[in-house]
Formats: sequence, C-alpha cells, structure tokens
Amino acid sequence: NDINEDTILSLNEQGHKIDCFGIGTHLVTCQRQPALGCVYKMVEINNQPRIKLSQDVGKVTMPGSKNVFRLYGADGHALIDLLQRVDENPPEVGQKVLCRHPFQESKRAYVIPTQVEPLYRVYWTEGRVAQVLPSLEEVRERVQASLRTLRQDHKRTLNPTPYKVAVSDNLYNFIHELWLQNAPIGELS
Repeated sequence: NDINEDTILSLNEQGHKIDCFGIGTHLVTCQRQPALGCVYKMVEINNQPRIKLSQDVGKVTMPGSKNVFRLYGADGHALIDLLQRVDENPPEVGQKVLCRHPFQESKRAYVIPTQVEPLYRVYWTEGRVAQVLPSLEEVRERVQASLRTLRQDHKRTLNPTPYKVAVSDNLYNFIHELWLQNAPIGELS
C-alpha cells in the first residue's frame, strides 16, 4: 500500500527477494514535492541586465546573460558548475579558475579543471527549433552519464552533500555592482 522510495530503500537495506515493485500513487505524484516549485525570473531585457533584490539572498537573481560550465577533477568527478557572463572567455583545461560563492565574499576557491563541459545549449529560439532535439534514449544516456560523474556523497539519499555552483570573479563583481546601484539607501535623522 502506497509504496514509495523510502519503503523500497528500507526493504533493500533489510534484504529481500522481491524482484518487481508495483508502484501506483507515488509513481505519478512526488510525495516530497507534489507541485512544481519554480518561478520564472527575468535577468535581462533588451540587452539590459536586471537584478531582483531580496533580504533572502536565495531569492536574489543573477543578472545578465550567462554561460555555465561543469568543471571536472583528476578523478573524473564533477567538481563544480561555474556561471560566467557571456562575454567572458570559457575556462580552459589545466588553467586555474577562481570560483566564488555568489553572495559570501570569503567563500572562494581555485579550480584547475582536467575537463570543461559547456552545459548551456539553445534548442529553441525565436519561435523555432534551433538544433535537432535529442531522442528520449539519448536524453536517458546523457542523464545516466552525468549521474556517473557525481561523487557518491552527492547522490546518497540521507544527508547528501550539496553540489557546488559558483560564479566567476567577473560575474561576482557584476552582481554586487548592480546590487549597490539598485538597493535603496536609507536615511538616518
């Protein structure tokens, strides 16, 4: 009755001889998030970067058009995803890259990638298909290959290690420059 992933994980930990699960309700409705929790946030209009400010930094947008790259370590695992402004040169294999937390100034690290994978691809633009869409099998293979590049601690179900997403130094400075330009200035009297 109402079998879900927690039940299956528990059964697997206990050991069993079940070779097939019949999942009903929880196959089509995600128990943990039954509604799609996302929001569209504009970051640029007519080539003008826009920023949404909030006291909750998780709600602050990262302004302007960007590219995103996955940087890999020597062991073949994905280390970090890096957001850059579109006019920046992409990171290069073997070259030191400064990766910064978008809002915490002291959180930063150099990464020397052994592989750089561009993640941003345009499939639809100006009302038209921009490139051939991958088949479902190709999408499946891509997802499985991508999952293999993640460390096990990122994939565990109990207390997974958050995967890091960083911004370039250039994008970090741009975000904070726009923030200061748009943040109201209080007045003391």
